[in-house]
Amino acid sequence: MGETKLTFKRYEKKYLLTAEGYVRLMEKLADYIEPDEYHRSTVCSIYYDGDDFHLIRHSIDAPIYKEKLRVRSYNPDGADCESFVELKKKYKGIVYKRRVVMTGRQAEAWLSGAAEPPEDSQMTREIQWFLRENRPSPKVLIACERTSWRSREDPELRITFDERIRWREKELSFAAGSGGELLLPNGEALMELKIPGAAPLWLAHLLSEQALFPTSFSKYGVCYKNHLLQEYMQEYIKGEMICV
Repeated sequence: MGETKLTFKRYEKKYLLTAEGYVRLMEKLADYIEPDEYHRSTVCSIYYDGDDFHLIRHSIDAPIYKEKLRVRSYNPDGADCESFVELKKKYKGIVYKRRVVMTGRQAEAWLSGAAEPPEDSQMTREIQWFLRENRPSPKVLIACERTSWRSREDPELRITFDERIRWREKELSFAAGSGGELLLPNGEALMELKIPGAAPLWLAHLLSEQALFPTSFSKYGVCYKNHLLQEYMQEYIKGEMICV
């Protein structure tokens, strides 16, 4: 295993694939990619937002700048599993991600205000500022089965495939496992290109040949629009009626 990376700056492009399209694409990619050091994993992310969901609502509007806070763990095995508190920002198409390593239990205590951050660093101070400004709380857990690859020519170019993407809004702790309702139908998969600079010509040609085009798909965004929004509006309307 390599040293854990804590800061990222890259372009990220997402593509939705049918089950059949996934198989066809992998046949074409075989000569160009190899498994990376985290090849197969169950990825679990707990997304934080305000009670009015203002962070995801802003993100859905496709602004020039947006940010989100989540806690992520790979192959979580309980509350004390290794976790990453991540502040992810996107500005003019470039993704910047900063993260701090701790246990899931420590992350929950820190982000709820019950404990101090486990270290004093530029990253924790930046997240502390975000917490003061947005007062977020855990809203949804999203999990998937991920397969990760890297380019044989450039290891910094990574390609991931997320399958069986699922969500839940209860038991928002890694101790409760990775179960949930499926977010995508019919075996669809989400491919994500993580590109440090310009995409290589072979990749551009391959995507064009397969008629694959990027989408603005966001797991948390789709979960909010398809599931959480309706519940939020019902609670909002109920509150308005009580006030009247």
